[in-house]
Amino acid sequence: MGPPKPPATKAGRTISQEAFDDLVKENIEDLDMDPTEALQDAIQTLTLQGVDLTGIVTCVPGEGGGVKANPVIQCLDRLKQIGQKDLDEMVELLDKLAELCGVEGSGNAAIATKNGGVELVCSKIQSGSERVLASALKALASLLHDLQSTEIFRTSGGPTTVMCILNDNCQNVDILNNGFSVVAAASTGNEVLKESFMEFKIGELIMQILSDPSGQSKGSIQSLYDAIRILLTPDDNRVVASQVYGYARRFAKIGIARALVDSLHAGLSSPGLVSASIALKAIAVNDEICKSIAESGGIDAVLQCIDDSGEQGNKVVARACCSLLSKLAGSDSNKTAIVEKRGMDRLIKLSARFSDDPSVLQEVMSIITVLSLRSPENATRAIEAGAGDLAIQAMEKFPAAQQMQKNSCLMIRNLVARSPENRTLLLGNGVEKYIRKAKQSHQSCKDAATDALRDLGLDDYHL
Repeated sequence: MGPPKPPATKAGRTISQEAFDDLVKENIEDLDMDPTEALQDAIQTLTLQGVDLTGIVTCVPGEGGGVKANPVIQCLDRLKQIGQKDLDEMVELLDKLAELCGVEGSGNAAIATKNGGVELVCSKIQSGSERVLASALKALASLLHDLQSTEIFRTSGGPTTVMCILNDNCQNVDILNNGFSVVAAASTGNEVLKESFMEFKIGELIMQILSDPSGQSKGSIQSLYDAIRILLTPDDNRVVASQVYGYARRFAKIGIARALVDSLHAGLSSPGLVSASIALKAIAVNDEICKSIAESGGIDAVLQCIDDSGEQGNKVVARACCSLLSKLAGSDSNKTAIVEKRGMDRLIKLSARFSDDPSVLQEVMSIITVLSLRSPENATRAIEAGAGDLAIQAMEKFPAAQQMQKNSCLMIRNLVARSPENRTLLLGNGVEKYIRKAKQSHQSCKDAATDALRDLGLDDYHL
């Protein structure tokens, strides 16, 4: 992996709160600006100079209490003052900090980070009270919003502390939920922290929680699934080769994939179904793992969830389960199993239930594309089930849905590539004009549409 580069700020230059306040004061005292004008001028001048104002409290110094009146600063100042015995007030302050920093677009998390919030909460998290631990973890998760904050968390001994807390509180759902939220937030875009958590055997801890015989944690710890997904996502642009592929294999080896399949068997009654599907998709990185998921009953479970999502009109579950099935279908033996379990018919039935939702239709098309790849038999089964009609009707109905149009072109290509009889059928039903329209209307469809026209046997496919 090599040493990571130092964290970069959004812009090349930064400024301290004190320097910002001094500039506003100069505008007021030396240039006779009124306070509002002085503040706006300072912000505009610094922004034009390429200075990053992230984390700066942009207010007039001294007016209405100045920086000290900012609720985030007040919260942090009070947290610094109180002792470990003031448990009620500490919980109240940590909860308030979590609430303030959780407001999207407010900039509060950046203000807290710039003013020592991450280090402060990491120090408060040492308290033995379960209430304080739960609140401190919640606050910490809301603070970790960028590479700067996650690096401070790392150098403050955050991974060690959080893993100790999680290992010591395996029966406390609040602590587990907030703790895994910290793992997910800290690991986002930070390969070094992913590696730290893996070294602390987070996979074994996850497995222990998922296989808890009491079942009290299953499905209720949404953030656990998020942590799995993020730990297995290569999202740190500082490293050339991420290690997450190896982490996915390790998770599968210790049984996490099998445990997630068990979560799917709970069906739509499980609050963690969608998250478990996304986490399982992240683990399914090779043929061997995809096969092992099928052997654990994964394909049966996913197809059942797809059926249920159609009956209950749950498009979120439908999309997540289709996306997972598409990944599992990458294994040739799984393709056969899906088709033998009437997968084609069940997918077309789902598309009929969600005929007004292109986001579901494009997922169905994606699976049929994978199932039909280099398999004329499966392509024939797909056409018999109604995949050709699905393509034509959907392309006609949703001309502006770019991804669905593209997926439809990809599916058509695989349906006809090795099946001359399918070409004749689809051309007879007028598919050409919809493919050409998609090609002309959407740049993203150009290549897929060209390939589909070529494999339909049309000489002027390049036009």
